[in-house]
Amino acid sequence: MKDKTLLRTGIIGTVIAAVCCFTPVLVIAFGVAGLSAWLGYADYVLLPALAFFMGLTAYALYRRRRAADCCDTGSA
Repeated sequence: MKDKTLLRTGIIGTVIAAVCCFTPVLVIAFGVAGLSAWLGYADYVLLPALAFFMGLTAYALYRRRRAADCCDTGSA
């Protein structure tokens, strides 16, 4: 997978998981859909997803930085 794709996926996933964790968006959406009984288990999915996407973003930034350092010719 390309570094740009990894970074984009990580950032988008982190933002979506953070919005669902820290705002009532998920509660409202589940309530409207009639699935509010599942909200007790949402933390078991959202918090690991947030950690995964944050890790993916960090890994993509690491790979991007490593590729930039590798290709740097030092002609400054």
